[in-house]
Amino acid sequence: MTIHTIWRGTLSAAFLLLASALVSAQTPPAASVVLTTLTIRADADRPQIMKTMPDEVRATVKLYLDGKIQQWYARADGRGVVFILNCSTVAAAKAITDDLPLSKANLATFEFVPLGPLTPLRMLLADPASPPQRNPGR
Repeated sequence: MTIHTIWRGTLSAAFLLLASALVSAQTPPAASVVLTTLTIRADADRPQIMKTMPDEVRATVKLYLDGKIQQWYARADGRGVVFILNCSTVAAAKAITDDLPLSKANLATFEFVPLGPLTPLRMLLADPASPPQRNPGR
């Protein structure tokens, strides 16, 4: 191991510590969307789910066409869906999901995660520090 390698590792560690301190000192960003996970209850009655699904699909398509659902995905485990809802609070997202047929029938549970911009990326937009100026008189 050379002194150059040690020095480079030390500088990298110092940069990471500084970046973490700056990130943790920042105010969290305001939410712009809410990630919402719908999970079918494990004890839900299958025939009741199948009976409710046509209304659920119509309701979610309407939410999408009304601009309330930005994106939606099927869960790979087959137990529900994930929505990205165009609202800025969990309360607003909960108000949307409370009206869904699966929710009204108590066949699904929901989890909510407010999401905002990745504000530490602003560090990449800052002007790099100017190199030290040499004193031309010396």
